[in-house]
Amino acid sequence: MDDSLDAPPPNPSESAVDRSGASRSTISRRDLFRLTLAGGSGLALGELLDVPAMRAATKDLKLSDVSEFTTSCNFCSCGCGMIAAVRDGKLLTMEGDYDHIVNRGSLCVKGISMFATHTSPNRLTTPRYRAPGSDHWEDISWDDAITRVAQKIRKTRDETWIATEKVDAPALLVDLAAGDRIQSAPRFVHPEGRNAEVPVNRTDAIGFMGGAQNTNEECYLFQKAARLLGLAYVEHQARL
Repeated sequence: MDDSLDAPPPNPSESAVDRSGASRSTISRRDLFRLTLAGGSGLALGELLDVPAMRAATKDLKLSDVSEFTTSCNFCSCGCGMIAAVRDGKLLTMEGDYDHIVNRGSLCVKGISMFATHTSPNRLTTPRYRAPGSDHWEDISWDDAITRVAQKIRKTRDETWIATEKVDAPALLVDLAAGDRIQSAPRFVHPEGRNAEVPVNRTDAIGFMGGAQNTNEECYLFQKAARLLGLAYVEHQARL
């Protein structure tokens, strides 16, 4: 039997030797397919397709010129995070924020309906004012609305301001001059004869209400503003 029949077939990718003894490389069928595909793609992009026209057409796609903003749901007191997609000042979609610590991207049925609430034709976009005795509302500017609210707050605050109040409360006495540590310890002492008059600096005629859509930074500023105005009744939507 011939021994050449048991030899493995030659590998086409290996170098072959011609009659002169010099080595030459062969191209396999797979390499030929790759070269053909690469050359065809280059011709298609360079000659057959109009690249500037294709880029101009992509501007009209669904996600072109779309900006995303984070916000919070305003229905309940959970404060779930949402992402709003906006194009040219118009709201396109609203979905849950997957990076938010509260909801992790999920929304309840009320949160999902936020888009319908925002785009409702009955949603007010400007402040309105109805004069005393009038039967209709009129649109006013934001500057006018802020001025009216500030004037009413100032007027109500001045008319109902409570500077001091007499209370039957013990006074805190601290005798730092005493040498003994027990004798110089702070202690409460009840006044004799009548109630003591203490400063309170508050008004009971104005209350402040917070909402679930406010961030922690906004709540901090609201609390500071309410306390500076002397408001004693500061509440939140979650407590109602």
